[in-house]
Amino acid sequence: MITRVAVVALTALVLAPLSAQQPATVSLIINNGIVITVDGNRRVLNPGAIAINGNAIVAVDTPSAVASRYKATQTIDATGQVVMPGLINTHTHAAMVLFRGLGSDMNLMDWLNKVIFPAEAKTLTADFVRIGTELALLEMIQSGTTYFSDMYYFMDTVGRAARAAGVRAMVGQTVIDFPTPDANTHEEAIQRTVALAKEFAGDELITPSIAPHAVYTVSAAHLESVSRTARQLKIPIQIHLSETNDELRQSAEQHQARPVAVLDRLNFWAPITVAAHGVWVNDSEIALLKSRNVGIAHNPESNMKLSSGTAPVVSYRRAGVNVGIGTDGAASNNDLDMFEAMRQAAFQAKLVTGDPTAVSAVEAIEMATIGGARVVGQQDRIGSLEAGKRADLIIVDMSRPRQTPLYDPVAQVVFATNGNDVVTTIVNGTILMRDRKVLTMDEGTVLAAARGAVATVRKAIAP
Repeated sequence: MITRVAVVALTALVLAPLSAQQPATVSLIINNGIVITVDGNRRVLNPGAIAINGNAIVAVDTPSAVASRYKATQTIDATGQVVMPGLINTHTHAAMVLFRGLGSDMNLMDWLNKVIFPAEAKTLTADFVRIGTELALLEMIQSGTTYFSDMYYFMDTVGRAARAAGVRAMVGQTVIDFPTPDANTHEEAIQRTVALAKEFAGDELITPSIAPHAVYTVSAAHLESVSRTARQLKIPIQIHLSETNDELRQSAEQHQARPVAVLDRLNFWAPITVAAHGVWVNDSEIALLKSRNVGIAHNPESNMKLSSGTAPVVSYRRAGVNVGIGTDGAASNNDLDMFEAMRQAAFQAKLVTGDPTAVSAVEAIEMATIGGARVVGQQDRIGSLEAGKRADLIIVDMSRPRQTPLYDPVAQVVFATNGNDVVTTIVNGTILMRDRKVLTMDEGTVLAAARGAVATVRKAIAP
């Protein structure tokens, strides 16, 4: 005879596995996309699906596998579209979008000294920087950048603007040996850095840093002060390094050594140091940068436009140096489109080495994602689509005539796609743009403010 206790026990035994198989509820599932994971196995899932809960990726798998384990309160159908990690721009001066188009067809030193530095001295205020940064953020969200490393002035303003827009950023207080719009002295720049570090300590989106401009514009004593400050505050350093031949000449005159040697002699490097450009370096300097864990922000477009030279990307990568891609400021590029920068990084390496395999499409997309994450010390959180990482990703339309036919999604992303093809941008699990509609910023308001700032710039540059 079956007792009531036995029936209850049997029922529990039968129902337990069924209950365990019920899909868990997550906040978002992106279904049926061509998922370029940029993970350690370089997986491309076609079709693939991504389950996101809150700010984290919980699964990357086939649609059927994800559906068997998860259900979502919100879904996005990405059929025929590429889903990939958000792009990481390792070197920007975001607010300089308001100087876009000034000083074209000049070399770096003339461009800085005759155009940019004078214009900045007459225009920069915290509000001007906010307006410029918001314009840059709008452009970045629309073109798939989810993280940017910025060095400029009034960086508390930049950090607040990025956080409000929902974009991840490293914000670096500029240190330079002449009075600037936000700091008249070196000591004041250090004080601003301390305040910046305090304001954004532990912030989910914003990483504070300190940003000495370059070896030729910052004295040895002040470079040492920057290094001490970075170590005391436990923040990264950003610096322009060996960008031009002129920089090497000035470094020799001022410091009697090449820039890399100057910094090493000063024990300058922080645990996370982002060196922008790194064009004019030799093999021994590359080995030294590797030993000091210095990451390189490669800026192919601004380097070409200013005729600064070509960074030895292949040599860096062969030596194991972390290399990311940057746009530089839109005043010297002239946009913040990381797809263009990614493409030019590949093309430039192929051209200067005479080797069409020098930087492949796969390697280019890695430099723009997980490579950039390594440069900024965030590879455990962002840069690839893997369970446990933050949900920073983009969805890219692949239906344009120039993207048709679609044989190799990775090659098509690198060699035929641009920022206008991004349809959805997600950072930290929050949808910043969906179907080309930016949700965290008012585009009309941002553009109106930027156009209003043009009058200030025109007045500043008038003869």
